[in-house]
Amino acid sequence: MDNENGNSAVTPLPACPAPIGRHGSIQMAHGGGGRVSQELLESLFRPAFANPVLDERHDGAFLTVGGEQLAFTTDSHVVSPLFFPGGDIGKLAVCGTVNDLAMCGARPLWLSAGFILEEGLPLETLSRVVESMRVAAAEAGVQLVTGDTKVVDRGKGDGLYINTAGIGRIEHGVSGPAHIRPGDAILLSGDLARHGIAVMALREGLAFEGEIRSDCASLSGPVLALLEAGLEIHCLRDLTRGGLATALVEIAATADVVCRIEENLIPVEETVRGVCEILGLDPLHVANEGCFIAFLPAEQTADAVKILARFDGTSGARVIGSVASEAAKGRGNVVMESAIGVDRPVDMLSGEQLPRIC
Repeated sequence: MDNENGNSAVTPLPACPAPIGRHGSIQMAHGGGGRVSQELLESLFRPAFANPVLDERHDGAFLTVGGEQLAFTTDSHVVSPLFFPGGDIGKLAVCGTVNDLAMCGARPLWLSAGFILEEGLPLETLSRVVESMRVAAAEAGVQLVTGDTKVVDRGKGDGLYINTAGIGRIEHGVSGPAHIRPGDAILLSGDLARHGIAVMALREGLAFEGEIRSDCASLSGPVLALLEAGLEIHCLRDLTRGGLATALVEIAATADVVCRIEENLIPVEETVRGVCEILGLDPLHVANEGCFIAFLPAEQTADAVKILARFDGTSGARVIGSVASEAAKGRGNVVMESAIGVDRPVDMLSGEQLPRIC
């Protein structure tokens, strides 16, 4: 084929499609935040949209606009049931996006919200969700500035889905896995697995002696307090789908380091631990919605714990491990010293423990 100048031109070939991995269709496990989710990202989405911003592999994108550093993130929420002890889909939508911005070290400023409504959803239910979002946004110091609504046929939408996106201002420098250093301490902000177990217990009609409440909460206050105190926070990550284990494995692989943690240092409420044992769940894999890990120099952890103690949701913060300082074999891995003193590898969640959890 000739071009307009009469010269021979080659018609570019279409881009080669990415391999679809070992599943020929979407499975529930693709939404679990664990290994199968990662396979979908790595085999399909990342190759299709590869660019330097996306390749940072953080909870949000770092963008520079007019000389100002911003963080941008988006999240979708499909939790069932819509209301659960400690929260609801509206609070979850606001806090989830605010927390992703906080993990970028950003001050959350603006949110959008898209509502997928199922025909027949009671307006009283929608009103409760919207009011919950209003309260959560006010507490987090963000404004909902744009949005959208769509309605799907009865039986096609499970009541209500919400997508939120957020923009925040980075005021204290960028952090992320690339900034992690050997010898860094790993600080956990609170106890694990309450969100996943609270939702699952209500969904399955399980009853316990004491109510298990989700930890759903905004983390921007505690994180900004750490940054405003001048602490050298190298990386932050909230522990949502896939739990602590998946977050640590993702970070270790991206930073090419070995993370060592101690089982005896990881807080889990006794009731939650008991439920996990009965159901064969590992608390390290269960979802959280108000808990994060921070990587920072070991000598700064005492100050960090004191700062986090000022906030209800992070008053139980503690160091649970460190980044190996030696040139360890098998870099990119996570190792946990068990309660009986034996090292065992920690892996991502495989499959789907608790679908529709956030």
